[in-house]
Amino acid sequence: MDSFLKIIDNWKDIILDIRARCSNILTEMDKKKAIDDTEPGPAPTRAVDRFGFIKQEQSSSPDGLPKGRSIHEREREERRIRKWRKMIGVGGNDWKHYVRRNPHVVKRRIRKGIPDCLRGLVWQLISGSRDLLLMNPGVYETLVIYETSASELEIIRDISRTFPSHIFFQQRHGPGQRSLYNILKAYSVYDRDVGYVQGMGFLAALLLLYMSEEDAFWLLVALLKGAVHAPMEGLYQAGLPLVQQYLSQFEKLVMEHMPKLGQHFVEEMINPSMYASQWFITVFSYSFPFHLTLRVWDAFLYEGIKVVFQVGLSLLRFCHDDLVKLPFEKLLHALRNFPEEATDPDVLLPIAFTFKVSSRLEELQKEYQKGPERSSETSSSRRHQPLISKTMSRQGR
Repeated sequence: MDSFLKIIDNWKDIILDIRARCSNILTEMDKKKAIDDTEPGPAPTRAVDRFGFIKQEQSSSPDGLPKGRSIHEREREERRIRKWRKMIGVGGNDWKHYVRRNPHVVKRRIRKGIPDCLRGLVWQLISGSRDLLLMNPGVYETLVIYETSASELEIIRDISRTFPSHIFFQQRHGPGQRSLYNILKAYSVYDRDVGYVQGMGFLAALLLLYMSEEDAFWLLVALLKGAVHAPMEGLYQAGLPLVQQYLSQFEKLVMEHMPKLGQHFVEEMINPSMYASQWFITVFSYSFPFHLTLRVWDAFLYEGIKVVFQVGLSLLRFCHDDLVKLPFEKLLHALRNFPEEATDPDVLLPIAFTFKVSSRLEELQKEYQKGPERSSETSSSRRHQPLISKTMSRQGR
């Protein structure tokens, strides 16, 4: 009997030892899984700004706002939100009526910035994407679930490189990356002529931060197909024809509004394809402070592509006196790395809106579309193909 009890005790010890070993193995597996599920990047304990981006230690206010807000500032923001809610109405029902009655008020308030808590809804209203969603029930779900895309592998490769320092997109195969994949895959099927092009991911990712997958998809469709403004799909078609046109127009606007700087660009052999392609392809969602990007998008969605031209011109105007003194390499670096004070939306956008470019853009578009003009050797933007930076996919904030 004693020997039997000893055997039982030995078995208990063996079982406890096995359980301990299994527990250790499972713990190690969980640790490994936690590591595998996140992309290499900043430690998860790092603080994030109010938009969800990892804070840069050297920046005192990475989200474009002071660390503390006074009671007066909070009360003013609450009043702004109440005004906007009144403009929009319940679920956006009053928006179109208010815009018809008070177009100048709407434009002024949009240029001052849409309250962040209402931004997603307002973007859908001003872009026309809400109407597209209502007219196409079930279409997005069909594109995601039942269709296949020739661009799927390319999309998967690029997803982890889009806003890698934002907490929503950091986890490999996490909800952010899955949603971004779904939108890009769905669009590549929806418009097979365009398919998927690197750079589209930044637009989709930005939209995803303010609305659902389906809402973001239809806003992307509204932009590229032209629900309200001119279609932008030419930015991503083979040969990037719309990028070519925009760069040609921008080059002429620089020469007209800032002739000294324009001449300096000619002398240093700098053309817009070397620094401005990303501005148009991603609508300033790449490499610019996020608080500036949002303000640009507020106005861009309401007023159209002219805003990108205006903001580009204002960046050059702000830095004009420094840029005209720089040689080629330093000039190119400066055009890709604007100082922090130049990207303050409260400073930059008022300058941007002083440039009246609408009618001139139409004239330049007609000139560009004439065959002889497009083949002219006098346009340096035509001599140089637009450059989509190879570092775009590695962009971080």
